[in-house]
Amino acid sequence: MSGTVTGRSTADSRKDTRAVLVQRLRHVIERPLTPYYLILGSSSLLLLLGLVMVLSASSVESYAASGSSFAIAQKQAMWALIGVPLFLGATRVPVRVWRAMAVPGLLVTVVLLVLVLVPGIGVSVNGNQNWIDVSGFRIQPAEAAKFALVIWGADVLTRKQRLLGQMRHLVVPLVPVAAVVLALVLLGGDLGTSLILMAIVGGLLFLSGAPLRLFAGLGGAALLVVVFMIFERTARLSRLQTFLNPFADYQGAGWQPAHSLFALASGGWWGVGLGASREKWGTLPEAHTDFIFAIIGEELGLIGTITVLLLFTAMLVGAVRIALSSTDSFVRLASGTVVVWIAAQAIINIGGVVNVLPITGVPLPLVSYGGSALLPTMVALGMLLSFARDLPGARGALAARGPGRLTRLLRRGR
Repeated sequence: MSGTVTGRSTADSRKDTRAVLVQRLRHVIERPLTPYYLILGSSSLLLLLGLVMVLSASSVESYAASGSSFAIAQKQAMWALIGVPLFLGATRVPVRVWRAMAVPGLLVTVVLLVLVLVPGIGVSVNGNQNWIDVSGFRIQPAEAAKFALVIWGADVLTRKQRLLGQMRHLVVPLVPVAAVVLALVLLGGDLGTSLILMAIVGGLLFLSGAPLRLFAGLGGAALLVVVFMIFERTARLSRLQTFLNPFADYQGAGWQPAHSLFALASGGWWGVGLGASREKWGTLPEAHTDFIFAIIGEELGLIGTITVLLLFTAMLVGAVRIALSSTDSFVRLASGTVVVWIAAQAIINIGGVVNVLPITGVPLPLVSYGGSALLPTMVALGMLLSFARDLPGARGALAARGPGRLTRLLRRGR
């Protein structure tokens, strides 16, 4: 009898402990500044991890190309140094300024996308005409198009908020303008970025309450475009045919996904050690760009890859909190669409690396090498932090904290 009572009391105490933990976690998540710190902390850690892993993954290729193991990592560090002030500046930009920049930002992006297609100005890399060479630095306007489409689409749909019950107001001008941007990117051959742009448009429409029949129509059109792009180039078709079994064409299209799997498998639980990757010695192409997640798995193991996934999850949870908590339509649309953008890009990249999706050549946000992808992502995350500062109760909580440590040190210096 006493054993039964003891058993029940133990079970009840466990339930009480779980209930307390759940309540505390819920209390922490519901704090006004939680979204702010989730996004700030996760994005900062991912950026730092990216700098370290780019140095590790690129060291062999960098030395072979320039005689210095640090050349590629130094470029990434330069882009990060440019991005940090943009990131911090974006956290202070009010909503009205973001909306004012929507149309000019989109127009500039479209002009750059047109210039990419002009012979002598646009640069072809790996068969895709999607770069512009500026004083020795290559920029990819298609990456900026993601952010431009987010803020322009959110602004347009917010202006037409009372009319969105009518299909034509929901579709026009968002879908036609997005189709022009998408067409310019596709003309350059960049299918991976095109998939992200499609996801962004889908996110804007979904968050605006678009009916399912609209998604059926647009989804069918998008599928036709994707199928055409796959069959338009032999390399894409080969990737699609081999992603389920890369070893069927190991010496051909299966080489990259096969060696990605080798990297992940050899990493085990804890990895072979930072800097000790064997796949980066020329066997895994694009180790520091599209396949940096494989090097993370090899050097830092399953624990490292799970950590990356948890950081992205924390970032997206913070962004979703902003979208759900804000009373401003533009903030809800822009925040929710940034979630779709980053989630879709991370899923497509990691899915290709672990061989559950075909390889499309999109970078891992904040982690892969490349300033063209890094800077728009950092500005978008800074924008989310600016939204987080204006959430109900957030400004009061920030004011109650008083000036930060850096501000206090600067004041003392004066």
